[in-house]
Order: sequence, then C-alpha cells, then structure tokens
Amino acid sequence: SGPPSCRAMPRPRTSRCSRREDRLYNLAHARSGDKGDVCNIGVIARDPAYWPVLQREVTAERVAAWFGDWCRGGVERYELPNLQAMNFVLRRALDGGGLVSLRLDTQGKTYGYALLRMQIEVPDDLPFEKLV
Repeated sequence: SGPPSCRAMPRPRTSRCSRREDRLYNLAHARSGDKGDVCNIGVIARDPAYWPVLQREVTAERVAAWFGDWCRGGVERYELPNLQAMNFVLRRALDGGGLVSLRLDTQGKTYGYALLRMQIEVPDDLPFEKLV
C-alpha cells in the first residue's frame, strides 16, 4: 500500500509519489448548517487512512476558493484528529441567512454536498471505493 509519507506529503508533485485527481466525496462524508450568516461544514474521513490526504488537500484556502463569491467572509478550519474530521466555518456565506436572504439555501444545508464535489489529489496507491 505504499509509503505512508507519500500520503501526507505537501501538495507539489514529486517523482516519488504519483497522484490522481478525484472528488472529495469518495474519501469523506459532510454535514452542514447555519448560524445566521455563518455556514458550518463538517468533513469526516470515510476511513482513517484518508485522514492525511484530507489534512493536506482540504485547506481553508481551497475551501474559500471553491465557494468563491458565495462566501464573502473568511474561512476557518478546525481539526478533530481523534475523529479524523474537520469543521469549516464560512463567514458571510449565506447572504444574510435565514429570513433575510433570497437564496434557495438560506441555511447552508447544501454546502456540505457542494464541497464534496471539489477535486482533490489522491495518491495512486491509496485504495478507495469510487462512489461518484
């Protein structure tokens, strides 16, 4: 199953570790919700072996870039390593939230699934079930 160090290596490719692009959905679950204009997204590894990949690939910067103009405030990442999970807090992400917003999803319920569509780099030697 390859050297574990390849799975935790920084994003730049090296000759030692080949990677492929795949959707986050295949390695993680997600749940999301709101508090006013703040969206919370929990991302949980489907298997403990996926945790180093999630730590490397799913950064606050990448999440902010993924949501673009849908998140007008900052994005913070909080890790829960004993659960192989992370929580993202997206500020000013719901156009005012609740009763103020004219968006279809004023409570951020679809944001978790939207994040799971993000492409990440996965080591070639990491086995996982291709779900999408």
